[in-house]
Amino acid sequence: MNERSVWSHRGHQPDRRRWLAGVAVVPAVWLAPSLAWAGGQLEEPLADSVRTALSSAIASGAPPVPTFATTEARLAYLRWLSAMSDRLYGRKKDLNTRVEFLQTAWYESRRAGLDVSLVLGLIQVESAFRKFAVSSVGARGYMQVMPFWSRVIGDGDPAKLFHMQTNLRFGCVILRHYLDRERGDLFMALGRYNGSRGRAPYPNAVLGARKRWLFADASSVA
Repeated sequence: MNERSVWSHRGHQPDRRRWLAGVAVVPAVWLAPSLAWAGGQLEEPLADSVRTALSSAIASGAPPVPTFATTEARLAYLRWLSAMSDRLYGRKKDLNTRVEFLQTAWYESRRAGLDVSLVLGLIQVESAFRKFAVSSVGARGYMQVMPFWSRVIGDGDPAKLFHMQTNLRFGCVILRHYLDRERGDLFMALGRYNGSRGRAPYPNAVLGARKRWLFADASSVA
């Protein structure tokens, strides 16, 4: 991801001080547990090759069981899991529920080539970690996936978007797709995910929320 392009994307150059202020102070309404903030992805025509690639990325049913090349990588993952579990306690009180969610978020983020702190920040903004959140435009679940995606690249059953791993996989694959379309420009990709491409409030909110989920040992969790 080229986050420096946040400052330099042609035709979309928000004042840097205004951007930083927006990241530092996220309006509370975006994080309120009673709201589903956004989920406004727009349905766009997809080339057959893109549709096939996305469908293939969705279809693999591998369970989120972490494997590690080294003992240190496994220990780093366990430290991450413990730290994130503590931070998520206020949203999910049950330990087993927290661990299952975090393990799945970690797996699906890595599978899509995304930083897990970014995905957790997006989930915080989109649904406040509510599995059954529904937005005013009908987006569903943790990552507020629009139902049309289940028809475009899934099996056509939008009810499955309330299944935890399915929702996280769809959300991560869609965000990865938008990042690729925007050539790594995170600001533009987040706007596209929200249906507000080129406007700063939503990227500000996600990047502000992301800070809560950063982890010092992240580079060792591989």
